[in-house]
Amino acid sequence: QVRLVESGGGLVQAGGSLRLSCAAAEGRFSGYALGWFRQAPGKEREFVAHITSSGGNSYADSVKGRFTISRDNAKNLVYLQMNSLKPEDTALYFCAADNRGGLYSDSRRPGVYNHWGQGTQVTVSS
Repeated sequence: QVRLVESGGGLVQAGGSLRLSCAAAEGRFSGYALGWFRQAPGKEREFVAHITSSGGNSYADSVKGRFTISRDNAKNLVYLQMNSLKPEDTALYFCAADNRGGLYSDSRRPGVYNHWGQGTQVTVSS
């Protein structure tokens, strides 16, 4: 069992940066693939970034070149560095763990993830 806890959200001006962290408060996620998702009010949860157990990553087109996902298995942490933030990045951000470990054709679907955190709010002002 893995329990995930996100942190690092906040209010930032457009063009600014934030780094989100996701910790495994219980269990270890070294063998899991990890994803970041976000959900804005009235919208569906959407994929942001994914990292495999071996460190390979992929991104949604809307964040490519601005966001970077990374992981530190020794510390049981996964990060999302967000630069050049835009008002449309405002959302509740979640991390999630997929026990398959790799990148699959459905890795952008929330339904394949086994464990979720409670989310951290990111608000970008214009």
